[in-house]
Amino acid sequence: MTAADPRAAVPQREQWTGQVGFILSALGSAVGLGNIWRFPGVAYESGGGAFLIPYVVALITAGIPILFLDYAIGHRFRGSVPLALKRLGGKLGEGLGWFQVAICVFISIYYTAVLAWSSSYFVFSFDLRWGDDTAGFFTGDYLQTAASPFTLDFVPAVMIPLAIAWIVTLGILAAGVVKGIQRANIIFIPLLIVGFLILVVYALTLPGAMDGLNAFFTPDFAALADPNVWIAAYGQIFFSLSVAFGIMITYSSYRRRRSNMTGAGLVVAFGNSSFELLAGIGVFATLGFFAFQQGVGIAELEGLTGVGLSFMTFPAIVSQMPGGAWFGALFFGSLTLAGLTSLISILEVVIASLRDKFGWTRRNAVLGFGGILAVISLVLFGTTSGLTALDTIDAWSNQLGIVASAVGMTIVVMWVRRKGPELARHLSAVSTFKVGILWQIFTSVLAPLVLGYMLIAKIVDFLQNGYEGYDTWYLWAAGWGSLLIMLVAAFVLPQLRWRHDPEKFEVWPTDAQLGTKGGAR
Repeated sequence: MTAADPRAAVPQREQWTGQVGFILSALGSAVGLGNIWRFPGVAYESGGGAFLIPYVVALITAGIPILFLDYAIGHRFRGSVPLALKRLGGKLGEGLGWFQVAICVFISIYYTAVLAWSSSYFVFSFDLRWGDDTAGFFTGDYLQTAASPFTLDFVPAVMIPLAIAWIVTLGILAAGVVKGIQRANIIFIPLLIVGFLILVVYALTLPGAMDGLNAFFTPDFAALADPNVWIAAYGQIFFSLSVAFGIMITYSSYRRRRSNMTGAGLVVAFGNSSFELLAGIGVFATLGFFAFQQGVGIAELEGLTGVGLSFMTFPAIVSQMPGGAWFGALFFGSLTLAGLTSLISILEVVIASLRDKFGWTRRNAVLGFGGILAVISLVLFGTTSGLTALDTIDAWSNQLGIVASAVGMTIVVMWVRRKGPELARHLSAVSTFKVGILWQIFTSVLAPLVLGYMLIAKIVDFLQNGYEGYDTWYLWAAGWGSLLIMLVAAFVLPQLRWRHDPEKFEVWPTDAQLGTKGGAR
């Protein structure tokens, strides 16, 4: 490893061309699979229309504050997540940054598999290839799911679209921030919104659609007395906004010095929530039609969230509706676009971090390390045990890794390094929407308390009850093992030397301009 050169600063960063490019790219990250397949079911099971109350409270008290925290760190300290957090908090901050990068590594290798599935189902929509037994087709004919939790029996029907998904994603990343990431989001996000709007409008014309909307929006205010409903709201907001695992720190570091950060953040936050609400309307209007066709109530339907909703329930609905082929193509096309834009942002966290730390070119980082991740993804998720691996790693990465990262970041930044006042002044100095003491309270007190409770409760649940009935040895290997690798990365990588001197850096506005202690870095 080449020693850090004290004469050389980290090279100048790439930059978005403007506000629109940044907002669309941030929306591309936030609007993902969870908006379409997770939010509607969570809302329905957590009080229906009444769920919107804790949802909005969570958005205001945790979602937006932590989004602003990510923006402030990335924009002020001008780096990938380990670089920005090192400049903010030394080796402790850098270790937290590499933990977030490791989370993105694990998410990227399984997220690409879901992207491959949705793109396959986009093609299947045109001839309704799944037939009458959609669950059997998905787990049997398509995935060929094995009883064993780990196999090396490869499934060509999955491996081919999985390889294509990696080639497309890495090609976009190799083109750079503006020519690759920004250009892709400028094309894909409007296309996603228009396509999904058409889908929703058509769903509302189907018989039974209003019954579905009544089931979705009818409030059960008694549910608000259940703490789990509030935890579900905070969890949904938190996971949906793509905060606390490096994406928004990385994306905001590509903004020009003079940029309106909080205004853009509000657009992203409320734009993301608006899409979730739109997804809820579209999904439940469609489920209402399905219940009408079956002669049952919404509550009697199965598979209302996640993989089951997207790849079992929705194909069954598509087969029964007029114009089902193009409706299915719109749905799975939207799912593919939402997944692709999110995957791009997840991998950019990894690529940017490797470039900053080791001085690699973008092409070498994308084709070298990205190629390694692609091979791992193909081996793990292109097999008959891919669904089990995906389900397990997803649960530990999202429900433990990201939440632990958020708790750690709020504690390190706000309590250990006491950077709250400086970051608040930075946001207010460059933005139209000012932040102050209330933002600091939400970020330093409320968010870590709520998220800390979520983290402890989930750890206890996994230890006591396991997960989905999978073998205990497998959960320790794939679930807890992936978490251990993240922790090892957080400890080992800060010990390696930086290719360029990360401390040769000037913040702007300066500490003197903001009225904070410190000085040039």
